[in-house]
Amino acid sequence: MDQDGKVVVPRHVLEAVRTLIEWTGDDPRREGLLDTPKRVARAWKEYCQGYGEDPSIHLSRTFEEVGGYDEIVMLRDIPFQSHCEHHMAPITGKASIAYLPRDRVVGISKLARVLNGYARRLQVQERLTAQVAQCIWDHLQPHGVAVVIDAQHGCMTGRGVRTPGVGMVTSRLLGSFLEDERSRKEVLSLMGY
Repeated sequence: MDQDGKVVVPRHVLEAVRTLIEWTGDDPRREGLLDTPKRVARAWKEYCQGYGEDPSIHLSRTFEEVGGYDEIVMLRDIPFQSHCEHHMAPITGKASIAYLPRDRVVGISKLARVLNGYARRLQVQERLTAQVAQCIWDHLQPHGVAVVIDAQHGCMTGRGVRTPGVGMVTSRLLGSFLEDERSRKEVLSLMGY
């Protein structure tokens, strides 16, 4: 970043975007495209800002004083955006994240921050689901963790098979949500599955 807080874009990145514009058949010197390389570069820096953070940092502040609460804590339908690592096409969807606390809880916004920390990287949905669940499992050490992600993939809707409206659902269950059938049914039911 420069002294004004703006992203400094290396020349080779700008040239790469200009080359891509030319390769598609357009003229990067055309008025409407003159600033496109800078805009694209800044957008991709923003899309991938998750590489510059450790999502687990959001789970470092916990609370033990919860009045004896020992049931499921869940955040449902968290919207997120990512990009697939195979075509760099958008992935848009929602996630539901739940955990069964052992002796401490975390502020609910932190669950969304963990999701976004991993989503703002080039991803595949399966790995994103596993990363979010594992991060919560490792850092909160709860009795159980459940993460379900339902997303649409631009690489399937806008190219290739071109099938809009198709959602992909992935889940990762750990601890009691994996091992105990009643707990698994309860958490998935609360998530709407």
